[in-house]
Amino acid sequence: MIEEKRGESVTRKPKKIVGLVALAVFVVFSCLVGWFIGVPMIRLAKDPAQFRQTVGGYGLCGKLIFVGMVVLQVVVAFIPGEPIELAAGYAFGFWEGTALTMAGFLVGSWIVFALVRKFGVRLVEVFFNPDKIERISFLKNPKKAETLAFLLMVIPGTPKDFLSYFAGLTPLTLGKWLVIVAVARIPSLVTSTATGAAAGQRNYPLAAVMFAISGVFAGVGIVSYRRICRGQNQGN
Repeated sequence: MIEEKRGESVTRKPKKIVGLVALAVFVVFSCLVGWFIGVPMIRLAKDPAQFRQTVGGYGLCGKLIFVGMVVLQVVVAFIPGEPIELAAGYAFGFWEGTALTMAGFLVGSWIVFALVRKFGVRLVEVFFNPDKIERISFLKNPKKAETLAFLLMVIPGTPKDFLSYFAGLTPLTLGKWLVIVAVARIPSLVTSTATGAAAGQRNYPLAAVMFAISGVFAGVGIVSYRRICRGQNQGN
């Protein structure tokens, strides 16, 4: 019996080492991609006119490149998403910009979910500190996970990239999580792409109004997020 346990321990060690090496490779790769691709990408997105000229000039390939940029932003969590969403509306218009961004969200969320299920909390801790993870540990409750995950995702201003990583630690299935992403990200995405589209059409008064509305929603969302987290943790 003791020999069998020793044998299992020896077998597990190489798997653990391989897992740690793979995790380290992912971290290094993410940092390199974030620095050499993510940073220039955000600089480009912050100049909507240049972004439209650069990406829009490639036709279908440009649209696929943009979807890839959104996927990269979701996977490499420290890349900010707001400039890309605004640039989507400016470059492609409201409807197409929203659709392309949502496609990127879904593919990126699927990749992140699969990676977290593979590597567990160690991967989440690469991008987010343990205190932040503990703050929404209530999502691990099977009775609350689906409803609260949707609520936190649908509120503008909440840390959606963080929630995308944390979802892999919850009882949610991949299918349910992608449905939540597809529906719950619409409000914040729509306000961003609508703002970008208005600016792209030189309708600056409407763009300013949409930007102000987005800011108000984000502020309310941040306060609501903190209250939900505090209330759920006190309840537990």
